[in-house]
Amino acid sequence: MSEDDNMEDYPTEIHDYLAAFEKSLVSVDEMLKTMMSVSRTELFQKLEPLEQAKLDLVSAYALNSMFWMYLSTQGINPKEHPVKRELERIRTYMNKVKEIEDKKKASKLDKGAASRFVRNALWEPNPGNEPTSKTPAKVKKRK
Repeated sequence: MSEDDNMEDYPTEIHDYLAAFEKSLVSVDEMLKTMMSVSRTELFQKLEPLEQAKLDLVSAYALNSMFWMYLSTQGINPKEHPVKRELERIRTYMNKVKEIEDKKKASKLDKGAASRFVRNALWEPNPGNEPTSKTPAKVKKRK
């Protein structure tokens, strides 16, 4: 079948959208092949626990998103399907992971340095010196 025969099957206005969708599917397929070429155990040994959680969340989100698209192609409204709640649940966990990462990036307070800074910044009177007044002494008038 030639490309001209396919053009008659759907409106020409959506041709660019379908081409972009096909390109995205090929990209997803290549990424999945790459991920599947390495065993999960081997992959997880190389990652930190937070990175492992991120990988699991991205995988779950991608699978559920593809199922969302499948439902759409079958004429089923995915907004009324339990997959919507699952995607929201995964997004909640993704936000929690992001908060944990942000906390790690936040600057830490060095309590010892802060206490030294405050201690040195405060004025301490010397016990041997008499307190001095900040106002000038009044001069007696001579007659």
